[in-house]
Amino acid sequence: MLTAVTGINWGDEGKGRVIDLLAEQADVVARYQGGNNAGHTVVTDQGKFVLNLLPSGILHSNVVCILGGGMVIDLEHLAGEIQQIREKGITVTPEHLKLSRLATISMPWHRIQDELEEDRLAKTGSAFGSTRRGIAYAYSDKYRKKTLRLGDLLHLDEEPVRSRLKTMLDAKNLELAGCYHQEPMSYPALLAWCEKQAELFAPYICDTGSYLSQALLEGKKVVLEAQLGAMRDIDYGIFPYTSSSSTIAAYGPIGAGIPGTSLDHIVGVLKAYSTCVGAGPFVAEKGMSESWREELRQAGGEYGAATGRPRRVGPFDAVASRYGLKCQNADQIALTKLDVLSSLKEIPLIIAYQKGAEKITEFDPTEDMDNCIPVIEMVPGWQEDISGCRTYEELPKNAKNYIETLERLLNHKIQMISVGARRDQYLMKEI
Repeated sequence: MLTAVTGINWGDEGKGRVIDLLAEQADVVARYQGGNNAGHTVVTDQGKFVLNLLPSGILHSNVVCILGGGMVIDLEHLAGEIQQIREKGITVTPEHLKLSRLATISMPWHRIQDELEEDRLAKTGSAFGSTRRGIAYAYSDKYRKKTLRLGDLLHLDEEPVRSRLKTMLDAKNLELAGCYHQEPMSYPALLAWCEKQAELFAPYICDTGSYLSQALLEGKKVVLEAQLGAMRDIDYGIFPYTSSSSTIAAYGPIGAGIPGTSLDHIVGVLKAYSTCVGAGPFVAEKGMSESWREELRQAGGEYGAATGRPRRVGPFDAVASRYGLKCQNADQIALTKLDVLSSLKEIPLIIAYQKGAEKITEFDPTEDMDNCIPVIEMVPGWQEDISGCRTYEELPKNAKNYIETLERLLNHKIQMISVGARRDQYLMKEI
């Protein structure tokens, strides 16, 4: 059984929460794209965990976790992340965590380039809102064939790898010196860095594609974990304000290492309201006052898991969500953070966009959305604590009405509803 868990919107929908629940019945959880430029937050009895690279299944001792070949991996960040969760009592061994030999290494210069370019753009007011973690530059060098893959760390004593390392360093020094007037990096220092990473991670590096194929042949349950959401997809998102990889479920088997395999299920994750980190068009934040948005931000703890940046917030956006749902082709929907709306007397919903005299109900990522304003419909709130509800019937009438209104707007049933941050604070809706 192969299931992908993907984001319907801009990311930060609560995928880690959903994957953590699915991991209770899973055998393998694999990340298939992205790097450490976003995070999943999971709350367990052992505390709060913010995971940037490690799959959310890492918190379950019986689950094998994989970082797939479609990822770009900052090994220094990964080492720190492993150390942090070990300090909270989580075991991480090569039996528990496997790294694809095909995954791209985020080299030391990728973060440097990201920071330098974002600073340059910021001076002209045209910054992309990058996380400054080098993700775009790692992917760029992947497609230029000017970086290493994890499997290369196992062959550092061989001439072909050393020759490539020298060639890419020469090219990178030309870029950094010519464009940003940086001092050149030395080959001995770079080789020493690579040797250190090899010493740390060689036991974890393997052919994860073969491992996944065998697991599926044996009838095991495999969950593929996406980072970010449909609006940040490099092809179908709000380009150029996207990530640098494909966040779409269809890419999941490719990035995980099993390109000839089809998905059995796709779980699309939606938040009960809209949030966004980074630059780019975000019609939802135009609908309500800044004080309303700040109150929602505080109630939901809406700060980036990877960066700590305040998230942009707004009402649930049905226009964008229908598009994201179409991109992900989700057959199941999980709705998160419904409890955050509990204090509101009335809850706004975005049912369309207005652009001049034109009313827009179909999202188009190439549209000039900066000139769109939201068309808002208000629905009654429930104004009572729902964090203790464990069945759909226990929810207040207006909370059920809100969920059913979303279902009508999306033309899709919602199966799972999160009513709090803890593992047990969710309920399933009978279909």
